[in-house]
Amino acid sequence: MRLDPVQSRADLRAFVDFPLRLHPTDRYVPLVSSVIAAHRGAAELFVVRDRRGEVVGRTSMHRSAAFDAKVGPRQLFGHTEFVDDDAVFAAIMDAVGSRADGRHLFGPVALLPNQTGGVITSGFADRGFVDSAWNPAYYPDMYERHGFHSRFEADTWRVDLAATATGAPPAADVDHGFAFDDARMAAERLVIRHGSRWRLRSQLPILRRMLNASFAQLGYYTDISAEQLAEQTDGLAFLLDEGLLLWLEKAGRPVAFVVTVPDISEYLMSVGGRLGVLNQLRLLATRGRYRRDAVLIIKGTVPDEQGNGYLTLLSRELHRNLARNGYRTLRSTFVERTNVASAAQYRRAGGRPLHGYTFYERGAA
Repeated sequence: MRLDPVQSRADLRAFVDFPLRLHPTDRYVPLVSSVIAAHRGAAELFVVRDRRGEVVGRTSMHRSAAFDAKVGPRQLFGHTEFVDDDAVFAAIMDAVGSRADGRHLFGPVALLPNQTGGVITSGFADRGFVDSAWNPAYYPDMYERHGFHSRFEADTWRVDLAATATGAPPAADVDHGFAFDDARMAAERLVIRHGSRWRLRSQLPILRRMLNASFAQLGYYTDISAEQLAEQTDGLAFLLDEGLLLWLEKAGRPVAFVVTVPDISEYLMSVGGRLGVLNQLRLLATRGRYRRDAVLIIKGTVPDEQGNGYLTLLSRELHRNLARNGYRTLRSTFVERTNVASAAQYRRAGGRPLHGYTFYERGAA
C-alpha cells in the first residue's frame, strides 16, 4: 500500500470518484466536489493505492486550533473511505499517526464536526442525506478493531409527516404535537421571521450569532466563522423554501432558530456530487421534484432563553409549513444522545432514530 498526495486534477478526480465506486449509489450521498476541492486549502488529501495502482482508500489530514482549544490537541483526519481490508485501513491510520506528534487521532471530520463527517453505526439499509454520513457496516467494526473508541455518540432522525399522506391541506391550527399558548406571542413580544432568497446573505449574520451562542456548550462544537457559514450555505438561496428557515425574535432580539432545507440528496447521488454550473441549472429547473423530503440542518436557542418553549413554537410553525407545502418526510442531522431535549422534539412529532452516529478517537502510538 502507498499513500499518494492529491496534487493534480487527475489525483483530485480519483479522490472524488473513489467512494462513488465503493458505495451503493442509492444510499451514499457524496459531498459536493467543489467543497472537497476547497478543503485542499486547509487539509492535505491523499489516496491509497494497492500494488496494481488501484485506488483502495482515501483520507485527509489537518489540525484546528479552535478544536484543540475545545477538546485538547488532536490530529484530525477526514474524507476517510476504504475497502474492507485491514491492511488498507492500517496504512491510512499509520500515516495519520505519523503526523500526530503525540496527539490523539480524531475523525473523520471535514473539516470539523459542526461541518461534516462522522460514521454511522446502524441503519445501514437507509440512505444517507445531505450534511450527514453514510457508510457500510464494516466501517465501525474496522475502527473499533484498530483501537478507536466512540466520541459524541448520536443519532440522526426521521419523521414521517402523516399530515401529507392524505393529500388534504392541514388545518391552520394543527399543532403537530407542539402545543404553545398563542397568548404568549403578544405578551412576550414574540415574532416569527422567515428566510428570504433575496436577503439570505444579510440574514446569515443573525443566524450565526444565535448558532454560536446556543451551541457553545456542546463538547464538539467550535465557533463557526462568517466565511465557514458562507461556504456551507453557498447555493442555498436559489433552493431555499422560505417557510422552512425560521427564527424567533423576542422584543426585537433573535433568540431561537430552525434551519431546514429541501433534501436534494437524490440529485447529488445522480450527478456524483458534481454541482458545476450546468448541473446547478438542471437542479434549478427541476427543484420542484425535491420538495417531497426535507432536512433539518440545525436548530437552537440562545442560552439565557432556553427552557421557555421557543423551539416548540418554531417546531410547530415548521411542521405546519412542511405539511402545507406537501413534504412527506423530515430528516435531521445528528443529535447527541446526551441532548435529551433536542431528541424529544422529534419524538413528539412521531419521529424515530434513523442512523446511529459517532466520531472516533484513538490515543497516539
